[in-house]
Amino acid sequence: LSIFLHYMPKGGDLHNHLGGVSLAENILRYAQHDDLCVNTISFSVRSDRSCPKQYSVAHIQSFPILYKQTIDAWSMRHFRSAQESAHDHFFATFEKYLPILMKHRVEMLNEAVERACRENLLYLELMIMPDDDKSGLLGSQIAWDDNLSRLREKLLKAGVMPVVSDISKQFDSYQKQLQTFFNGPGKQLCPDFTLRYLYQVLREQRPTQVFAQLLTGFELASRDPRVVGINLVQAEDGKISMRDYSLQMRMLGFLHRLYPRVKISLHAGELVPGLVPQCGLRFHIREAVEIAHANRIGHGVDIRYEDHAEQLMQEMAKKRILVEINLSSNAAILNVKGQQHPILLYRQYHVPVALSTDDEGVLRTNLTQQFQLAVLNYHFSYLTLKQLVRNSIQYSFLPGAGLWQDANYQHPVLSCRDSLRTGKRFSTCQRFLASSEKANSQWKLEQQFLKFEQTFVKSSHCRN
Repeated sequence: LSIFLHYMPKGGDLHNHLGGVSLAENILRYAQHDDLCVNTISFSVRSDRSCPKQYSVAHIQSFPILYKQTIDAWSMRHFRSAQESAHDHFFATFEKYLPILMKHRVEMLNEAVERACRENLLYLELMIMPDDDKSGLLGSQIAWDDNLSRLREKLLKAGVMPVVSDISKQFDSYQKQLQTFFNGPGKQLCPDFTLRYLYQVLREQRPTQVFAQLLTGFELASRDPRVVGINLVQAEDGKISMRDYSLQMRMLGFLHRLYPRVKISLHAGELVPGLVPQCGLRFHIREAVEIAHANRIGHGVDIRYEDHAEQLMQEMAKKRILVEINLSSNAAILNVKGQQHPILLYRQYHVPVALSTDDEGVLRTNLTQQFQLAVLNYHFSYLTLKQLVRNSIQYSFLPGAGLWQDANYQHPVLSCRDSLRTGKRFSTCQRFLASSEKANSQWKLEQQFLKFEQTFVKSSHCRN
């Protein structure tokens, strides 16, 4: 099963954080020349040129006990503790290696892209914050104004646009570095691969900072085609996240009206009873859908506890709002797995879903494993898996019309019907595919499926 799923085309990963994509072993390797010192109590790193050799990142592999302890501290490997929950351990990891993340995004990008290619993905949407929250710091200098139109004007005058410009320059530099891979191993591994970004906003900040980041993300996605949308990150159960949740949804709704073409994916419902008061489970997904106008929902684990949950799922199905399902993440962080997970409930109500990895480096997982869990836990057939894969491109934020007219992928658009049947790009289909990045990726996915499935079809010749 593992071998079969590894080679199976898997479309796209729509929920993946750059900050959690790298394995701890690789993060340490990226920083071996950074003069960093490991704190043996917290296992966080800090710059220290006089760091004793036995605590230095540069020599950490020579000290196996510290090396193993650091990897465990920076991931969910071997996690078992009476002092902290899996949830708290997970969310604490990122701060520990933050100085490395801020300096080595290019290496982490290369790692993410190469892993995706080796797993037969066509597309990756990475959540990223290249400006290191400069936009949020800009917002911290301005007093809160509940008139969001006025607050937006103040932030634009204060210097949001130079931050937007700097982020685009960062992406230019990333692309130059990534091109080495695409011109080398990537030519063979994934000639049709596409990478896009979601600008991530830190929800555990003061309102002006969150709004400044959101405004930066909307402006950026309006101007740079490599940025296809925005998302909110950090623990949804955090003190500020819970206190300001409805306010943050109102900010998103306001900006959506001004920038209607910018796509929105939101972490919503990554909660369970006991983690927050019961009242905190009743409205997060609904407000993300109805107030913030989310195009996709990340996690959506607490859907059963939402007020009028059935009506909400019917609304999500009608609006075709996909849920990004992260099986390993939900099991490791929230202890939600097997029949406790709402993936079957969403499918029962015809809410589209797709499998994704969340933080594959920290969680020590990959997309193949997510499909394996789906088969072993929910007995999904190959045709069901194929639908989830197709969903990952159909509900991606790639621009353009889709290749399919129906949600079950039975009826392609008229201009490509004959082309899909024969595998040949006739001129009408060629023009349509050239006009749409999404349809073009969907076409490539269908060709991948055709090639994959043909390896299991035996020729039947009559023998005497």
